Amino acid sequence: MRIAVTGREGQVVRSLIERGSVSGHEIITLSRPEFDLAGDPEAIVRAIQMANPDVIVSAAAYTAVDKAEDEPDLAFAVNAAGAAAVARAARDLGVPLVHLSTDYVFDGAKGAPYVEDDATEPTGIYGLSKLAGEHAVFAAHDNVAVLRTAWVYSPFGTNFVRTMLRLAGDRDEVGVVADQRGNPTSALDIADGIVAVAANLVRLTEPGLRGIFHITGQGEASWAEFAQAIFDASAAADGPSARVRPITTEEFPTRARRPANSRLDCEKLDRIHGVRLPDWRGSTAAVVARLVGVQAETEGR
Repeated sequence: MRIAVTGREGQVVRSLIERGSVSGHEIITLSRPEFDLAGDPEAIVRAIQMANPDVIVSAAAYTAVDKAEDEPDLAFAVNAAGAAAVARAARDLGVPLVHLSTDYVFDGAKGAPYVEDDATEPTGIYGLSKLAGEHAVFAAHDNVAVLRTAWVYSPFGTNFVRTMLRLAGDRDEVGVVADQRGNPTSALDIADGIVAVAANLVRLTEPGLRGIFHITGQGEASWAEFAQAIFDASAAADGPSARVRPITTEEFPTRARRPANSRLDCEKLDRIHGVRLPDWRGSTAAVVARLVGVQAETEGR
C-alpha cells in the first residue's frame, strides 16, 4: 500500500515509518512547513492529492494537553478543522481514512473500560477538540475508521517511558500518580494495528469495518504501576532504576484535568478487524531495552 501519513516527528508517525516500511508498504509523510494543519484547508487537500495514496492516516494533532487550555483556537484549528480538510482530501481521492483519536473524549468517571458507544464528555480543550475532529471527519467522508488510543509511549519523542528513565538517572525515588488507570500502549504496536486496519479498508467494502474503534495495549495499570514496570525492565537491561512513591492526582496538579479512568475496551477492533495489540508489559520491556541499549551505545558502554 501507498500510505500517506500526516505528521513526521510524532510517535505514531515515526513508528509507522519503521514498521510500515519493514512490512513492505510505502510511507509518505506530510508535515510542516509544506503541510500545516492549522493553515489553508485547500492547501492541505492539494498536498494530500499530490501524494496520491491508497489510504490516508490522519496522525498529526495538537497534543499539548495543558497548553491547549490557553490555546483553544489553535487546538481546534488543528484537531477539528485540519482533520476535516484531511477527510475531504480522502473523499475527493476516493480512498479510505484512518483517523487517530484519544481516550480524552471521555471524562474518566466510568467504573469500567469504555466501549465505543459510551457517551463522550471531554473535560478539557484537548479532548473537546479531538471529539470535534471525530465529528468533522465523519461529516466529510463515509470511508473512515477512527481509532481511539491512550497512554502512548515509544522509543521516539517525549513520553512517559522516556521521562521515567531520565528521572531514574537523576534520583533514587520518583513520585508517580497511582489513582489514574489506563492501558499503556506502544506506538510501535499501534502502527502495526493501523496498517492492518488500513489494509482491510482498502481491500474490503463492508460498512462494519468503518466507524469508531478502540486500540490499546492489553492489560491495565496505574501510572505508578507503569513506572514500576519501566524501572524493573530497565534494571533487567542494566539501565537506570528508582523506587516508585505512589501519590494522588491532587499531589500532582496539572492545568488540564486527566481522566481517572482511561481504560478502553478493544473487543470490537479484535472482532471486526482481527486486530489485537500485545500485552503492554512485554511491549514496555522491549521499548525500555531498546532505549537503554541506545543510551549504552551513546555512552560507549
